[in-house]
Amino acid sequence: MTDEQLIESFNWRYATKIFDPGAKIAEKTWHTLQESMRLSPSSFGLQPWHFVSITSSDLRQQLLPHSWGQKQVVDSSHMVVLCTRTDIDAAFVEEFIASTAEQRNVTVESLKGYRDVVVDFISAMTPEDRVQWCKRQTYLALQRLMDAAALLQVDACPIEGFLAAEYDKILDLPAKNLTATVCCALGYRSSEDKYAELAKSRFPKEKLFTEL
Repeated sequence: MTDEQLIESFNWRYATKIFDPGAKIAEKTWHTLQESMRLSPSSFGLQPWHFVSITSSDLRQQLLPHSWGQKQVVDSSHMVVLCTRTDIDAAFVEEFIASTAEQRNVTVESLKGYRDVVVDFISAMTPEDRVQWCKRQTYLALQRLMDAAALLQVDACPIEGFLAAEYDKILDLPAKNLTATVCCALGYRSSEDKYAELAKSRFPKEKLFTEL
């Protein structure tokens, strides 16, 4: 991919307002988008998230009233709820370290220094601050998903306009130590979406960048 093609992809994407309900993401493409989320960066590599993909029309209809009536929730091919883990603690770090040791073919003991740094960091926060910190990590996965979608010419719409407490209840997230943080509808734009042809509204580089 050239520099020009990359920028063209980002100019092509927009927050899709009207999806074509009959246009579905191919299974191979969806697996690629899933993998892009799985490979998202996170602080310490902890991955304090879980991704709930909703294709059930019944569930989507239940979520719609708690989504400010945004039709993307029901009309898109895939609806992803990016959730934050609420149980990040020393025990979770131990699980993470064990997984890292296995994947890198090293001993758990060799990662003790790293483990201690991570545990000290998260232990210094209140449980509430820890969840907020983890939520900020979850937004990194959202950006990775949206960028991957743009490069694959899959339309996407990030959605913050929803009642997280109702999503949590409907999807039974607290029982899984999760809370809904942000959503992303994915699929293909409808020809009736007038926003598809609007020029990007962005400040010039001179206003946004400082070089020192």
